[in-house]
Amino acid sequence: MKSMGRACAALLFASALTAGTASAQPAPFNAIGVTMGHWHIISKDVDANKKIFLALGGKLFMPGGNPLIMFPGVYINLNLNAEKGDGGTVGSVVNHVGFIVDDVQKRVAQWKAAGVDVLPGNNNRLDQAFVVTPDGVRIEILEDKTQRVPIRHEHVHLSVTEADVPKAQAWYAKTFGGQTATRNNAPVVNLPGAQIRFATADTKQAPTRGRVLDHIGFDVKDHAAFVKRLQAAGIKLDEPPRKSAAGNTVTYITDPWGTRVEIVQRVALGPQVQ
Repeated sequence: MKSMGRACAALLFASALTAGTASAQPAPFNAIGVTMGHWHIISKDVDANKKIFLALGGKLFMPGGNPLIMFPGVYINLNLNAEKGDGGTVGSVVNHVGFIVDDVQKRVAQWKAAGVDVLPGNNNRLDQAFVVTPDGVRIEILEDKTQRVPIRHEHVHLSVTEADVPKAQAWYAKTFGGQTATRNNAPVVNLPGAQIRFATADTKQAPTRGRVLDHIGFDVKDHAAFVKRLQAAGIKLDEPPRKSAAGNTVTYITDPWGTRVEIVQRVALGPQVQ
């Protein structure tokens, strides 16, 4: 039986799929103008990561001259100026991220044929698998046989101490206009294009900044209005809003547990490269 959390996440994404725009990004904005945006990977080997994500089914764009891989529900940026990440996701606040596919075993066979190393699911579950990039970004693969696309973004899984789990759930729901729910008896926040999940860690985890998965990002409809909302809630910006090389309006915040979060008002990507 599918959990309430997964059902809610699927409903949030459904309008993008039923409209015939399964490749369009991102998922529709919620009531406060927020949708899942991206993972930002500052790998030591951009080409190796690009090969993996293209094999998984992503589409390549080069906004501002930088590689960006598009999936339903998420973009994946593969560099950050001259910075190089150090440390994988395990041990950081963002323990792993996740896709959902229409058939795990079918997709795993395709990916292995394309040269992607795929790890089995926990306890050899057939509806789960894992892909770990060469520099340690852990990606969970789950299954929904009812979905209409081969692969789409599903979740970001944060690890915080037990006392902070309810605080983190409330913070993400309030800050980004998400819906609180549970999945497998664990708290989650549902947002367009993503479910934010919370796992219990024994100790405080490392901040994401400077690691290979340096930050996650949310796209917003009106950057100036959203920044005002953040500031009214007492959330400080890590830097003033600015234009990126691709022409996007961006700024950063850091959640109370160390997850760096980019806030983006995105311009058109330009033509697909692959």
